[in-house]
Amino acid sequence: MPSLLTNPLRVGLRQERVITPQCIVIFGASGDLTHRKLVPALFELYRQRRLPSEFAVLGCARRPWSDEEFRQKMAEALADEIREHPSAWDSFSQGLFYEPVDLQQSDHLVRLAGRLEAIDRLRATRGNRTFYLSVSPEFYGSGCRALAGAGLLADPERSRVVIEKPFGRDYGSAQALNKVVQACAKESQVFRIDHYLGKETVQNILVMRFANTIFEPIWNRNYIANVQITAAETVGVEERAGYYETSGALRDMVQNHLTQILALTAMEPPGRFDAEAIRNEKAKVLQAARLAREDEPWKCCVRGQYSRGGSAASPLPGYRDEPGVNPNSTTETYVAMKLFINNWRWQGVPFYLRTGKRLPKRLSEVVLTFREAPVHLFDAAGGAPTPNQLILRIQPDEGAEIRFEVKAPGSGMRSRPVDMAFSYDDSFGEPSDEGYVRLLADAMLGDPTLYTRSDEVEAAWRLYTPLLELIEEAPWQLPVHPYEARTWGPAAADNLMAEDGLVWRRP
Repeated sequence: MPSLLTNPLRVGLRQERVITPQCIVIFGASGDLTHRKLVPALFELYRQRRLPSEFAVLGCARRPWSDEEFRQKMAEALADEIREHPSAWDSFSQGLFYEPVDLQQSDHLVRLAGRLEAIDRLRATRGNRTFYLSVSPEFYGSGCRALAGAGLLADPERSRVVIEKPFGRDYGSAQALNKVVQACAKESQVFRIDHYLGKETVQNILVMRFANTIFEPIWNRNYIANVQITAAETVGVEERAGYYETSGALRDMVQNHLTQILALTAMEPPGRFDAEAIRNEKAKVLQAARLAREDEPWKCCVRGQYSRGGSAASPLPGYRDEPGVNPNSTTETYVAMKLFINNWRWQGVPFYLRTGKRLPKRLSEVVLTFREAPVHLFDAAGGAPTPNQLILRIQPDEGAEIRFEVKAPGSGMRSRPVDMAFSYDDSFGEPSDEGYVRLLADAMLGDPTLYTRSDEVEAAWRLYTPLLELIEEAPWQLPVHPYEARTWGPAAADNLMAEDGLVWRRP
C-alpha cells in the first residue's frame, strides 16, 4: 500500500465539521483586515463547501455604504479569486449585507438588532450569530457593552464574540478588559483571536509531540539543552506606523504570537483532547514561565530598531525614516530575550525568543537543540559534532526537519550533520489553509481550542510586566540598539546568546 506521505491522496484528507446556519457580523468592515483577511477567508470556506447555504455576512462600520457598495468593495479586494471562481462569488456575494453602525450610539444598536432579525428570516440563519470586533482596541470593552446592552449576547448557545489582538496593553489593562468582557458574556462565548494559532504547523506541534512516542519521552530537560523560537519578517512597519509607535515588537509579536508558540512547545500532555484540557496546560506553562533575570530584567532582553540598509540599487529606509514615525522614536522593531520555565519538565532549560522586522528572511520556527553525546567517539568534519536538532518550520516553508550526525564518505570515521525533512506541500499535495480560515470556522462552530482564555492572556502580560515597566520608567536600562536593515539584528542580541556559549540559528 502506498504511503500517505510519499503518495499523497487529495481526496479525503480533510475531515471538516459542519458549521450551523450562521450570520457573522463584522464591526470595522471598512477596514483593512476585513478586505485582506476576513472576507477572503469566508469566501474560501464557502468554496470548500464548509459554510452552509444558510449563511450571511453583515458588515458594520460608520461609513454610509449600501449592501451593493459593500459587495463591490469586497469584489475589488477579491478580484483575483473571483476571476478563478466567478460562479462561486455570484452565489457567495448574495449573502453579503451592510449596515452603517456606530457602536457608541444606542439607536444604531436597536436598528442593528432589527436588521439581524430581517437577515435571519431572509437567509434562515436561525439566530446564530458571531460578532467580530475588528475595531480599534480602545473600543473592545465598549463594543461588548453595547452588544450586551442591546441583548445581542443574551443567548450563550447562539451568540459569541471574537476579539482581535492586542487584548490589553499590559497586565492591568488586560485584567480590566477581561472584567468588562466577562460581565457582558460568558467565557464560553468569548474568542480572543491570535491568527498564528490558525496555522497548520502551529497545531502540528501538538501532533508531533503527543502522537509520536519517539518524541515525547525526550521532550524534557534530560535531553533538550535549549529552545529557540523565532518570528522574522523582511518587511518594515509599512502602513502601520500609527499603531506600531504605541506598541512595538514586544506588545505586537512577543506577548501573543511567540508566547502562544512557547506554550504549545512546553505544555504538559493534556488528559484528553478538548479545548479546556489544552488551555489548562497552556495556562500552567505561562504561569510557570519567568524572565531569566527577574532581579535584573535588562540583562535578559535586547531591544533593537532597524536603520537604513539594503543595497545601492535597492536602498531601504530606517524605521525613523518611515512615514508617520517619530524621527526620534525609541520604539523597538526587534526583541530578543531569555526565559526559563520553573517546572519539573523544563527546569534549567533556557528558552530564547526572537522577533524582528527588516531581517534577511521571512520565517517562523521552533528549534529544539538536544544535549551533546556524553563522549565524542568520532572526529567531526566541522571540528566538533553538531548537536542534534528538531526544527519545526511554521512559515513559509511549512514542515519539520531533524538534524543528526552520519558518517562522512571516505576513509576514517568522521561524522557530518545531515537533515531529514518533512514538507506539508510535498507530503499532502495541497497548500495549508490561511490561519483565519481555520479560526473563523472554529469560532462559528463554537470551538475555543485555538483561542486564548482569559487566564492565558493575563499570565502572558504578567510575564513581560518587568520589561514593560522598564521601558516606561527607566528606558536607559533597556536601550534600543540600531541594526542595519536586512541583517539579523543588533550585536547585543548575539552577545545574549554568546554568554551561554550559543549562537542564533540563521537559516
